[in-house]
Amino acid sequence: MPILDDRTLDFWSHSPEQTVRFGARLGELLLPGDLLTLSGELGAGKTTFVSGLSRGWGSADQVTSPTFVLVNDYRRPDGLHLYHLDGYRLTGAAEAAALGLDDLLADGGVMVVEWPERLGAALPAERLSLKLRWADQTRRGLRFDAAGDRYAALLNEFRQAAFGL
Repeated sequence: MPILDDRTLDFWSHSPEQTVRFGARLGELLLPGDLLTLSGELGAGKTTFVSGLSRGWGSADQVTSPTFVLVNDYRRPDGLHLYHLDGYRLTGAAEAAALGLDDLLADGGVMVVEWPERLGAALPAERLSLKLRWADQTRRGLRFDAAGDRYAALLNEFRQAAFGL
């Protein structure tokens, strides 16, 4: 597991179940207002990771890909939301703004954005970014990059919780 620096972590998941567990570990650490972006080709494991993330965050809602609805909303018993946005069909910042992205970010929940490159400047620069890479039927590469002090601290907490490092 390469730790490239205090803002970057790169490792392998060896099964969908392990990808879910990594998501759950991160989900346990999320705070209201956090932003996580997910990149990777179709089938790379983004929705699998989010299912664990949502569970760890405290939602019992079924996680599905938001490709056709654009935004899924997973709720915790305390009323907080985890918004799961799919930017695949968006063409830029203007469409993200029309969707109400600023309102969702300001809501006090957690925001997870798939295909963030499609939203461009509509997303804050400070965030935790995850790039998933497909290796074979079960293995996925996960690379986290933290932009901003909050996300460097979050990545450090995740590194400790997941690997004891």
